[in-house]
Amino acid sequence: MHPKDSRSNDLSALHSSTTKNATDPVHVLSPYVDADAVSVTANDALLLPPTTLQAVPGQVVALRGENGSGKTTLLRALAGRIKPTTGTIHVSGQPVNERDPEFRRRVAVMIGLPPMASDLTVFDHVALVSSTWERSPGSVEAVTRRVLDEFGLTELGTRFPHELSSGQTQVFGLALVFVRPFEVLLLDEPEQRLDPGRVELLAHTMLSRRAAGATIIAATHSSTLADRTADLTVTLGTHA
Repeated sequence: MHPKDSRSNDLSALHSSTTKNATDPVHVLSPYVDADAVSVTANDALLLPPTTLQAVPGQVVALRGENGSGKTTLLRALAGRIKPTTGTIHVSGQPVNERDPEFRRRVAVMIGLPPMASDLTVFDHVALVSSTWERSPGSVEAVTRRVLDEFGLTELGTRFPHELSSGQTQVFGLALVFVRPFEVLLLDEPEQRLDPGRVELLAHTMLSRRAAGATIIAATHSSTLADRTADLTVTLGTHA
């Protein structure tokens, strides 16, 4: 079964530059994430039917579909965590390779919660991730505080992970991913356990990264999040 696009997958229609008159040139962005006829089979079970997906800089793609339709499997393949049985995947024109430092620099992934240390506070965790990317202590603190504020976590900065509620833990995990720079962001059901207000915070933060030029591909069961953020929605079909 093939995925269906609920919005146009015409890159020129989605990502032409704004023109002042008919004689102005139209600039079409090349796909930054390009998955061509990708499928995944394990032990004779079809986990992901052949799927083609293209996404460009400054675009949010929502992956929709029932449980078992292949959304997480596609994200894992895009992240280089599993090898497709058929098809090819390229990011910035290069084959995906999770062991390549340049690929890891470009691509941030949240499939499940990130690791958390019981003896570090929320602020400590976010600052630690930030410190691996920022060059100065001042930048680390500034970026850390900005991301905590974006996700409404400032007042929880001194808490330890075990002192957070389920929803707060999910937001904390998102902050650990969003605090680092990326060109591509892969999210698996980021709305899990979030109340409507937190979903809105997540949507706002995703849109801010899209405006900065990031490519975001998110599997979601939330119509609210998809409607709020997605430029393109791809629905994966169920399979036997």
